[in-house]
Parts: sequence; structure tokens; C-alpha cells
Amino acid sequence: MIVALIIACEVGFWVLLALGLAVRYLLKWRRTSVALLLCEPLLEVVLFVATAIDLKNGAEPSWEHGVAALYIGFTVAYGHYTIRWLDGHAAHRLGGAPKPVGPPRYGIPRARHEGRLWLRTVLAAAVACALLQGAVWYVGDDGDISSLRSFQGAALRSAGIHGLVALAYLIWPKKEPAAPAEEPRLTTTKESTRR
Repeated sequence: MIVALIIACEVGFWVLLALGLAVRYLLKWRRTSVALLLCEPLLEVVLFVATAIDLKNGAEPSWEHGVAALYIGFTVAYGHYTIRWLDGHAAHRLGGAPKPVGPPRYGIPRARHEGRLWLRTVLAAAVACALLQGAVWYVGDDGDISSLRSFQGAALRSAGIHGLVALAYLIWPKKEPAAPAEEPRLTTTKESTRR
């Protein structure tokens, strides 16, 4: 049941996002668009409550509960970022706004960008670990909590790996390619004789 709910929440996220942006830029209904986009966090609340009820009803903690916590953590950390990014592109494509500026591609500005993304991943891992720890306390010593603990480890490992990637951008910043030098123009014999 939890897996089906995770899939439904993911589909619901994208449907609400598409509806919100379509209403905003095609129909020009800004308030309705805001209301639709504000419904996004409700999906995570529904998933959280359903997971808690499932555990309360005696379900053995399993990988499904771990995935639900990771999904909620990711959505908390990256949901607004994703909505803002897609809103900029929808404004450009549908609303006539200028093309949004992409992330920096080179040097220290790129390293800063990767560092900010890593902080979002740390937030996602922290939220997931907190939810999983709450589930561990809720289940208590009587239940098998090994799957919940393993997903806490997965959340921490993902933050660590992303941190190494962000650190690599800082240590070995990608250099901007050199502008091609202008080639000297060859003069033909007719041009040289005219001079």
C-alpha cells in the first residue's frame, strides 16, 4: 500500500505542478495557480500520515517505510527548488519572459552552486533520518527496525557522496574553455598588389 501511495504522491506532484503552471501562464489565473501549488506539501502530509497509520496498525517496518521517509525528505529539500526552476522555464515558454539563467558552469561559482545543492541533500537526509528515527521510537524494541536503520544509513551515505562531488568541484574547478583566437586573414596576391 505504501509503495502505491508513494507513486500516487509523485504523480500527484507533477500533475499539480503542471496544472498550476498551465493555469498561471495559459489562463492567467494567478491565485488559482498559487492555490494549486500550495497543495503540493499536502501530498507529503498524506504520505506521512498513511505511513504512521500503517505502522500503528501493526505493519512490520520495511523498505517501503524507508522509501517513504526518503521521498518526503527529498521533497522537503528539493520541492520548492524544482517548482521555482520549472516556473522560470514555463514563464519563458508560455509567458514571454526572458530565458532563465542557468547555473554557473565553471570555476568557483559552479563550486558554490554545487555546495548549495549539497546543503539541500543534507536537509533531505536530515528530514529522512528524523522521520525514520521517529518510526524507530514508535515501533520500539519489540519490532524489527533493521530496515529503518538501513535507510538512515542510505540517507547519510547519499549526503556523503553528494558532499564528495561538491568538494570535487571546489578542489578541481572546471575551467572555462579559452576563446578561440582569431586566425589571421590571408591576403590574396591581387589584394597585396593593390596596396
